[in-house]
Amino acid sequence: MIQVRQTEASACGSSHPHESARAQVQGLAPYVDDLPEPRGTLYAAPIMSPVAHGSLRGINAAAAMAHPGVRAIVTAADIPGDPVLATFVHDEPVFAREKVEYAGQVIGLVVADSVQAARHAARQVVLDIEPLPAILTIPQAMAAQSFVLPKVTVARGDAAAGIRTAPHRLKGSFAVGGQEHFYLEGQIALAVPQEQGQWLVHSSTQHPGEVQHWVAHALGIASHAVRVECRRMGGGFGGKETQAGHLAVWSALAALKVKAPVKLRLDRDDDFQITGKRHPFAYDYEVGFDGEGRILGFRLDMMANCGFSADLSGPVADRAVFHADNAYFLSDVEINSYRCKTHLQSHTAFRGFGGPQGVIAIETVVGDIARHLGCDALDVRMVNLYAPWLAVGEGAAAVPPRDTTPYRMKVEDNILHDLIPELERMSRYRVRQQEVALWNAQHKTIKRGLAITPVKFGISFTATLFNQAGALVHVYTDGSVQVNHGGTEMGQGLHTKVAQVVADELGVPLGRVLVTSSDTSKVPNASATAASSGTDLNGKAAQAAARTVRDNLAAFVAGLDDCGAGAVEFAHGRIISPKTSRAFEDVVSQAYANRIQLWSDGFYRTPKIHYDKQTLTGRPFFYFAYGAACSEVAIDTRTGESRVLAVDILHDVGRSINPAIDIGQIEGGFIQGMGWLTTEELVWNEKGVLATKAPSTYKIPTAADVPPHFAVHLWPEANPEDTVFNSKAVGEPPFMLAISVWEAVRNAVAAAREEAGSDARAMVCMSAPATAEKVLSAMR
Repeated sequence: MIQVRQTEASACGSSHPHESARAQVQGLAPYVDDLPEPRGTLYAAPIMSPVAHGSLRGINAAAAMAHPGVRAIVTAADIPGDPVLATFVHDEPVFAREKVEYAGQVIGLVVADSVQAARHAARQVVLDIEPLPAILTIPQAMAAQSFVLPKVTVARGDAAAGIRTAPHRLKGSFAVGGQEHFYLEGQIALAVPQEQGQWLVHSSTQHPGEVQHWVAHALGIASHAVRVECRRMGGGFGGKETQAGHLAVWSALAALKVKAPVKLRLDRDDDFQITGKRHPFAYDYEVGFDGEGRILGFRLDMMANCGFSADLSGPVADRAVFHADNAYFLSDVEINSYRCKTHLQSHTAFRGFGGPQGVIAIETVVGDIARHLGCDALDVRMVNLYAPWLAVGEGAAAVPPRDTTPYRMKVEDNILHDLIPELERMSRYRVRQQEVALWNAQHKTIKRGLAITPVKFGISFTATLFNQAGALVHVYTDGSVQVNHGGTEMGQGLHTKVAQVVADELGVPLGRVLVTSSDTSKVPNASATAASSGTDLNGKAAQAAARTVRDNLAAFVAGLDDCGAGAVEFAHGRIISPKTSRAFEDVVSQAYANRIQLWSDGFYRTPKIHYDKQTLTGRPFFYFAYGAACSEVAIDTRTGESRVLAVDILHDVGRSINPAIDIGQIEGGFIQGMGWLTTEELVWNEKGVLATKAPSTYKIPTAADVPPHFAVHLWPEANPEDTVFNSKAVGEPPFMLAISVWEAVRNAVAAAREEAGSDARAMVCMSAPATAEKVLSAMR
């Protein structure tokens, strides 16, 4: 085994700056809209449906074509390939044809000499649409039995009997809203025709391989004729996993028609109206439990508003099912998942990918149980945690282990029994609960709430085939190293971490390693950068490629020094044998002169995972990431306004490759989750038109919303699974820690209701986000 020393100078384990940080601060990091435009570039703008559902009877583009600078109108008639996008379900048209199915659906494009000319002309296209009845809400879809995919059920034991025979029972209904991605860089693509029917597409995408496939499919050409490149995105959050493909296809079709490069960049209002959001969910539940709050039977109906087509709704809803248990053992359970079709934007991937919608369901139920019993919700959470033993009581040996999920995956590495009590101690939770109770007793107007909630988040794509990655590592004769992998950089630090891994594998300083643009001509068939798996997959692939080059160099040095290759070490930019130490670049130069291969590819596939897609049972995840957050909030009983006062987080990232980046991801994920649950409200009017389509009407968190006390600590334990550097994924799991804010708000509402004379044990009926209006309504 070749040795690579982990030293104080090692790249992994240290807080190195993001690889683009300096360029981004200086404004020198180019995004797609900053790239030099080829000569003759034209600009496109979308023609959008003004109605949610109707028959498209005609398109009159005469006024638009008369607008100065307009070159062409592009519609479904101009598609040489398949007029339906190359999605798994094959249910979404490239452009609307005989009918429109949501307000904002793209019917065609206007192509012009300038962005403004295209946008102005697009508004002048006259559409003849006969309105049809529209389904806009989950209740309407359920009543009409309108679904994009069949219902899915996961069950274990006898939920009905567990509920019926339990000492205590509750039932309830609530909902959580969607969420706009609000990436800083909007959706954009630049399609450039190349020689001999080939194409170059610059796309702000999390999935260049899918963009390549979609463009080739729509143009009716082979995938090898389409090259997609993405150096970086200004944010993605899942919104550029599939949705970026639409713009790439549209711009390519326009470029084909006008025989010139075409750029399509949506303005913010159009982006809001065209693209999908996080799936809104509605829930009906019934639960039976004992006097300590231990869940004995649980039935949950989850209804996802999927919009007009399936998009990624199947795997999103599946992951919601997989996370409806969160950190808790459910012995007798039935979970029903409905994938509702409505005449809205086709909702899509968003950070957490259905996980947040699953976790919030059980956490809300646990909060309701605690209030019903009049006990601390943390105690209820602790008694329900997964464990290889009976949580309390005698005769534990005779009771089956509480360590298997409803979908039959064993929870092997649960650290929450240690992590939560440590957070409880760090945050002074018990003392602060007393302080909050005292405050609420003394203050009538401002009420406070405090809550700790955990997260157990499965890491891997729920679509098993995506759990693979490839990479290339090139070592040049001067000792510098170039890496290319299938992942994409959207600000999360993926390229930085991959460079750290390669640097340590070769034993060279981090500054010698450069990661280049994601490019379908270098690493083919790459999976989306999603599911928090970017570093797990691409880091392992790049490590494998670097290891091959390192082994080649080790064998070469072993031949020079007459020693075993396993005795050769790589560290501090040097290659060390039992006989001598040489500079890395000197060995590389000498190896090249002796015709030793100095580049390699690497491939990785996630081990252990498997599950039955029909029953949703098996092992869909390689491992779980854990964490917990303690949040304190205050609400104004006169206005319903809320504020987060303090947050303490203890989160599990395994052995951190880059602690600064990981902490930044935890902070950002938490604040984004806080926005989803408190201020970010999507509103469609009675005609299905999105009313909250700009920063003036849709409120994301700002710097002013960051709590005055915001402490993030990393759990020190390495990942027991064989991941790169024994790290754990960090992109999505922290998002769900913000559910502690939701529960803290509900506790504050309960305190306000008690002040007003309500039963302290009465249910708090409220749906998310907990806007001022909803908080006021819940208090009353």
